[in-house]
Amino acid sequence: MNPVDWFNSLSDTITGIVFTTVPFFGTEVPLIVVWLVIAGAFFTIWLGFMQVRGPRLAIDLVRGKYSNPDDAGEVSHFQALATAVSGTVGLGNIAGVAIAIALGGPGATFWMILAGLLGMATKMAECMLGVKYRREHADGSVSGGPMYYLRDGLAERGMGGFGKVLAVIFAVCMIGGALGGGNMFQSNQATAQIIAVTGGDDSFLAGSPWIIGLVFAALAGAVIIGGIKSIARVTEKIVPFMAVLYVAACIVVLLWNITALPEAIGLIFSGAFSPEGVAGGAIGALIVGFQRAAFSNEAGLGSASVAHSAVKTKEPATEGFVAMLEPFIDTVVICTMTALTIVITGTYALPDATELGGVALTSQSFETVLPWFPTVLAVAVVLFAFSTMISWSYYGMKATGYLFGDNQTAENVFKGIFLVFTVIGSAAALGPVINFSDSMIFLMSIPNLIGLYIMAPVIRSVIHGYFDRVKSGEVKQVVHQ
Repeated sequence: MNPVDWFNSLSDTITGIVFTTVPFFGTEVPLIVVWLVIAGAFFTIWLGFMQVRGPRLAIDLVRGKYSNPDDAGEVSHFQALATAVSGTVGLGNIAGVAIAIALGGPGATFWMILAGLLGMATKMAECMLGVKYRREHADGSVSGGPMYYLRDGLAERGMGGFGKVLAVIFAVCMIGGALGGGNMFQSNQATAQIIAVTGGDDSFLAGSPWIIGLVFAALAGAVIIGGIKSIARVTEKIVPFMAVLYVAACIVVLLWNITALPEAIGLIFSGAFSPEGVAGGAIGALIVGFQRAAFSNEAGLGSASVAHSAVKTKEPATEGFVAMLEPFIDTVVICTMTALTIVITGTYALPDATELGGVALTSQSFETVLPWFPTVLAVAVVLFAFSTMISWSYYGMKATGYLFGDNQTAENVFKGIFLVFTVIGSAAALGPVINFSDSMIFLMSIPNLIGLYIMAPVIRSVIHGYFDRVKSGEVKQVVHQ
């Protein structure tokens, strides 16, 4: 068997294992989705519905009201949040949501929002642990994330050997996910969108997509060479801009069809609970909605914990509160705006909706308002893809550094490999590669959530302790000069 056939076979095998399905009320549900949603429900209850009680504190933390610039770390709360959001807000918010609505109907939107709200608790747990068990180096840089809390947190509970195994599995999977889904897929889809808006098959770039890949690699290289500080400086500008641009575009479509908005909202709620309908009615909508949310906001995967670990703070719980805003922004706001745009324009009901592909279906929704709106969408796609790439480069870099003993040289080697894969991704056929890397990304959730369950008492103690100290006035706001 030649190497290509061997890789394709390996990819199919791993994908089949990771996305194993089980029967559920006459339809099939991926076990990995059940694994992630159950975790969200568990930590929602375990932490006392903190995503309802804590948003005001989270916003105050992002605004710097409790930030001391002299605390150890490399980036502010806002920068850490922007970097993590940039890693999750990507093509899934545009393409993935469109496919979910085409398959599950408007009702999938309701379940997507619910899963996003549950994911806020999981994200809070994993990002708090990222700060608690991070490693601060002599040069002021920081390394953190599931690799460290799986190794050190479980060691504190007498499970050091088990923790080390879980940490290595997590790091290897994160590297695979960073090179594939976090890089090659983003480069590939952004390239396709650029070619589409510059003439399609007649575009001057159609025969040389690698040129776009080189531009992406050059831009990404200029950012990631400076590590998390450089990445954070870029993401804190790109994330608000791209979010406002995309949401504003969605609002224009909604305002254009404002008289149909009540009906669209009605379709979402009726489709969420109707026994009949697309893809098995309510059950089909529930599964597709939960799956889209789990795949989009990455709650439970542990990836965002790597970015949040670099924050300037001496209180691990602070970043837990900040991080829980991430699924809200990613899923409850951006994914919902995409869903409303598609539902209100009715493009999800087109005969060829499921064959069009996600970006094309969303593009058609924008096109119903103004013919040139797909250009705005193309800008959003490129920004989403680029921001995802630079964030995942940091994740893969830190995973590589962990495997080689926090070695800076190993991290720099990974940066070079990452940029080569950016160019390859722009021009390659990525089917098996993406299947493999998606499997790696979701495999991350297995060791990560095992560790979270084992450390659940610590998670609740730290988060509730800090929240109570803020409420009592023991933790005071910082007065900035």
